[in-house]
Amino acid sequence: MIQVKVFDYEHEKDLEKDMNKFLKSVDEDSIVDIKYHVAAMPEEVDDEQIYCFSAMIVYKK
Repeated sequence: MIQVKVFDYEHEKDLEKDMNKFLKSVDEDSIVDIKYHVAAMPEEVDDEQIYCFSAMIVYKK
């Protein structure tokens, strides 16, 4: 059965840490694909940017 695990964080290090933790629990041969995306949006209040780092792991269970 094909399944997905989705991750979404404001900081790339948090994404990396959680993905690595999950990948330790999954057999390497069961990984089908990994998708990665970064989005940046301006924050209206103080002119800073908000980042969204997301990834999806597609795997066989």
